Amino acid sequence: MRALIVAAGFGSRLRSISPSKPLTAVAGTPMIARVIAAARDGGATSFAVVTGHEGERLTSFLSSLDPAITCVATPDWSLANGHSVLTGAAAIGPEPHLLMMADHLFDPAIVAKTIAAPAAALTLAVDRRLDNPLVDLDDVTRVRTEGSRIVSIGKHLADYDAFDCGVFKVDKRFHDALRRSIAHGGAGSISSGVEALAVTGGARVVDVGDTWWLDVDDPRALAQAEAALAPVQAAVA
Repeated sequence: MRALIVAAGFGSRLRSISPSKPLTAVAGTPMIARVIAAARDGGATSFAVVTGHEGERLTSFLSSLDPAITCVATPDWSLANGHSVLTGAAAIGPEPHLLMMADHLFDPAIVAKTIAAPAAALTLAVDRRLDNPLVDLDDVTRVRTEGSRIVSIGKHLADYDAFDCGVFKVDKRFHDALRRSIAHGGAGSISSGVEALAVTGGARVVDVGDTWWLDVDDPRALAQAEAALAPVQAAVA
């Protein structure tokens, strides 16, 4: 299954460490290389990456990593991340594909579970461990569900039962929902597209169980990622 990776934002909370969040080294390996490797191990077959801030450096790195990776530059990376998804829509196509963030690291099993989930306009990998110590409650996107259906999603939900792990399976219907949301004055975020689908029952979840994942958004999370992945890197070496 093809994969679209959003890698366009400023990464402001990691700027003191690296000018490019996707190229930030995690235990010696650029973060986006880890995302791509884990996605491949989970079943992703090809990649399109939406670039923006530090886009030329990122494109150069990805070209050397794998010349088959398609890079698409979004015209304004200060906009919400849904705009980056729509920039990549033509490159990735209308068929079911993975959607991932360049700053979310994960066990390949999460990708495999998401690919294997029943067909839907959108399926989001979620963590129902509300006591997961790796989750930053001030920044994580929260999800409220009814069974496998998403009811609501957002960073400030008071009533929630899961966390967004940053791995989706979507198709053209999600792109259309994003466009409708923006046309009606929505924020243009991925979450706003999810909410548009949730109204019609088209947004579903798959539970990642006890599988490891981490949103690497600041120096503290970067340290957590290195603590988890450095032993693995050493074992491989």
